[in-house]
Amino acid sequence: MKTVKFTISDVEPVAIFGLNDQNLRRIEERFSSRIVVRGGEVTIKGEEEEVEKIRLLLLDLADQAGRGHFCTQDDVRYSLERIKKGGGSPLEPQPLLVSSNLEGIRPRTLGQRGYIEAMAKNDIVFSIGPAGTGKTYLAVAMAVSSLKERLVKRIVLVRPAVEAGESLGFLPGDFKEKVDPYLRPLYDALYDMLPSQKMRKSIENGVIEIAPLAYMRGRNLKRAFVILDEAQNTTIAQMKMFLTRLGPHSRAVITGDITQIDLSNPSSSGLILIQSILKDVEGIKFVYLTESDVVRHRLVQEIIKAFDHYETSK
Repeated sequence: MKTVKFTISDVEPVAIFGLNDQNLRRIEERFSSRIVVRGGEVTIKGEEEEVEKIRLLLLDLADQAGRGHFCTQDDVRYSLERIKKGGGSPLEPQPLLVSSNLEGIRPRTLGQRGYIEAMAKNDIVFSIGPAGTGKTYLAVAMAVSSLKERLVKRIVLVRPAVEAGESLGFLPGDFKEKVDPYLRPLYDALYDMLPSQKMRKSIENGVIEIAPLAYMRGRNLKRAFVILDEAQNTTIAQMKMFLTRLGPHSRAVITGDITQIDLSNPSSSGLILIQSILKDVEGIKFVYLTESDVVRHRLVQEIIKAFDHYETSK
């Protein structure tokens, strides 16, 4: 048995332990050690390995609270995942950017931190992983940040309009109205980061463009931040077409989930084949996110694990 005492100062305890100590109760449910908190003094008594994990967890939460973040039960979960992997806090000293609702956008997991670092250092980044890991959201955040810092002059957001069990021909409206539902997640991410009036104006004047992949053919995109979302639904020919659109001073992020391919022949997915084609090209980075990087409802992680188990047990 081991007893550790330490003091957390300059941080409101409620920002760490939550309202009515709900975060502290969640931690106590996960461990058998005894945790006593009096003001800023913390005492942990239990098995040595477990005591150290709790100490790192509380210091991680205190670090987040010290940067103005009010810790939630999800933050407790993310911190525990990082500590299991031997990592510290993934938070940057400043948020990646400030969204329209004034909340700082920042990495929540080690995988997300690696993803942001990859986008900052490489002109082309592939982000592959399950739903809910922030692949698209963080890419759009980096694009908006790059635009604000004048590193690029425009943002181009692209998605393949793949008929996932439906025929576009039977949908009402003109072509734009038919493909807009496929592009809606990109609109949603932008609306979360920019005031709606500024976003509409940026789309009207061409600073931000949201378009189906077919619209990219024959173009030369200069000084642009280009995102190809849902890339698992591209063919290798479409992937090549997209990647060769990049002009001088442009950057591209390609995101997708290879477990959710809607093509009639999943093995022909451009996102699968491109990994072996470009794996040794300098300046191109492949980032792989996992269920531990999921930042949606806690059950999403469990759902992904259950489906993975189902697929492997067939």
